[in-house]
Amino acid sequence: MGLPSPIREDAVKLARLMIDTTPLRISREFRIVFTARIVSVFGLGFAAVALPTQVYELTGSSLLVATVHTANAVSVLCGTLVGGVLADRGDRRRLIVVGRASAVAGYTALAANSVLPEQPLLWVVYAAAVFIGFLGSFSAVALQAAAPGFVPRDKLPAAGALLALNGELGAVLAPALGGVLIATAGMGGNYALTALLSLVTTVLVWRLPRLEPDTDQRGEPVLRAVAAGARFATRHRVVGPLLLLGFAQLLFAAPHVLINEFTDTVLGGGPATVGLLYTAPALGALAGSLTSGWTGRVRRAGAALLGSVAVCGAAVLGLGLSPAFPLAFAFLVLLGYGQVSEEILRYALLQSHTPAALRGRVNSVWTAQATVGDSAGALTLGALAPLLGVAFAIAAGGVLTLLSVAALALAFPGLRAARVLTDSTPDDGAQERRTTATSGAGRPDPRPSPTTTDHEE
Repeated sequence: MGLPSPIREDAVKLARLMIDTTPLRISREFRIVFTARIVSVFGLGFAAVALPTQVYELTGSSLLVATVHTANAVSVLCGTLVGGVLADRGDRRRLIVVGRASAVAGYTALAANSVLPEQPLLWVVYAAAVFIGFLGSFSAVALQAAAPGFVPRDKLPAAGALLALNGELGAVLAPALGGVLIATAGMGGNYALTALLSLVTTVLVWRLPRLEPDTDQRGEPVLRAVAAGARFATRHRVVGPLLLLGFAQLLFAAPHVLINEFTDTVLGGGPATVGLLYTAPALGALAGSLTSGWTGRVRRAGAALLGSVAVCGAAVLGLGLSPAFPLAFAFLVLLGYGQVSEEILRYALLQSHTPAALRGRVNSVWTAQATVGDSAGALTLGALAPLLGVAFAIAAGGVLTLLSVAALALAFPGLRAARVLTDSTPDDGAQERRTTATSGAGRPDPRPSPTTTDHEE
């Protein structure tokens, strides 16, 4: 005897809400990427705890801790821009392997440095952070460019949700486990395990097929290739506004830099409260990833994206106006939910509207913008706090986010109406693809885009 009709309908609705795992079922390549990313995220989480902790133990200076972060961020920014060009000029698998292998070498050097007879050398820590940041970013941007080709385009939201899920799991669990590793196995043990995990990801991605871009652009001058990517990103009716919206969110809806002061001066809490508030967005994002099934069925993904960023703005505004911990915690959970929804929809729109031959450069622009935007957002809110007070500075960030959403929605109707392109959808970026494919050699590439291939086993 089957379930009663109302219960069966509720079960169907719940199933449609939950995360879509189809990309893992139909694509061997995506399963490899998903597994490698889980391993990589945990390794990066361990290192993210170890690097600043080691610098502080060696120097006792928070300023020097900040400088190692800055050195790593600058190297990631430069590596991302270089890697984006390389990812569109040759085998992306080789670039991913080079990036992960460089991480193995860098973390092995840090492990050896940590067990020196005297004390670890500070310059080795800085050199390794720059080395890993620069070459490691090659693998990140090459993987971003290659991964959309592993699934049908109508499954890009599902792929984005799955990648976001393992990122959020790493964000929640890896830092805590990294601290336990340092306490039990020492700094050298932490770095050694990170090197081992990087080696595992290197072996995993080596199992991928060759990942050549659609067009051979190795003869094209580097500056012309960079200009072609920037021109597409800024002129496309969906991709350009998408990047502007993402930058506005990073600039104004990033209150994490003020959490400590807000907890101390407004909520009257201590370190335990700070820790809970920092965890709240990750919990919201985790819940958002697990209940992301709707993102694959929404018709106007651009409108839903604008709505998700508006949710982020409203959450930040609510946080700034919160007088007590429970409200502040709830608004930060909501912020995490809005952020991961935005991330999934932005991933699907960006990848489906970007020609495969340009994905390396366009993804590098997004990653570089995210790096700069996050830092600029921290500086913006940090500068507003002494002028307005910490609570009003946070609330002002929420208001500015909402105003940015409204302005971009009015200014760019193409973004409001944007849909995730599927394999059967007429590609509104086809002209950009033809124009770009002829740059350098002057001939269009006759090969079909890999995004139209279903990699089903």
